[in-house]
Amino acid sequence: MPAVVVLWVGAVLGLDTGASLTQQRLLGLGTWALLLLMLRRESTETRIQVAVVVAFASVVEYVFAGWLGVYVYRLHNVPWFVPPGHGLVYLGALAIGRSAWLHRNRWLVPLTLVAVGGWAVWGLFLSPTLDVLGAFWAVCLFGFSRWGLSRSVYCGAFLIVSYLEITGTSLGTWAWQQHDPLTGWIAIGNPPSGAAGGYAWFDAAALALTPRILARRRAPAPVALSADRA
Repeated sequence: MPAVVVLWVGAVLGLDTGASLTQQRLLGLGTWALLLLMLRRESTETRIQVAVVVAFASVVEYVFAGWLGVYVYRLHNVPWFVPPGHGLVYLGALAIGRSAWLHRNRWLVPLTLVAVGGWAVWGLFLSPTLDVLGAFWAVCLFGFSRWGLSRSVYCGAFLIVSYLEITGTSLGTWAWQQHDPLTGWIAIGNPPSGAAGGYAWFDAAALALTPRILARRRAPAPVALSADRA
């Protein structure tokens, strides 16, 4: 599954470099179709988790890209492939997180955190573009890796999200502003070093809301009283 996600993300971002709005929407429909196809083999719980992530990520996209302009897409919109793309990225991170290969090689999680920390330090002190936001997200990722419930998933998220961000910004699919538009003083790298920290928040929302949604789905429907028993 992670290989499918990586290949599809690379293909879509590559095709988007010269795509018209109509072509971009077709890429979006194809991404939705792939996400739904991949979810067919997943449990109800995983499907709900992905739905929660897509919902939260879509709100973030339309607020921070569509409204505030913290980062700007090539056609100054939120491409149709972005919301389902978040679902694919999360599915890929889940697949890496629950793989036997990762659990046999327990050193991969600490190594991932070293990579996160190294990139954040580079963004703060060595990069030509100061990256304060990336360092903040890196701290979030460290915190979730210490106290969260999905350490291995965060490892997968870092791998896939880093690939996504580096590829997308290199191809010009989107570009991050040098400073956030709200305060004007929070410096941002292009891309931010700890962008995967955002997925830790998405995962936290999914883990918090999924049991409640499942409970509501499984709750017995109220029995209506007949007229003679009322």
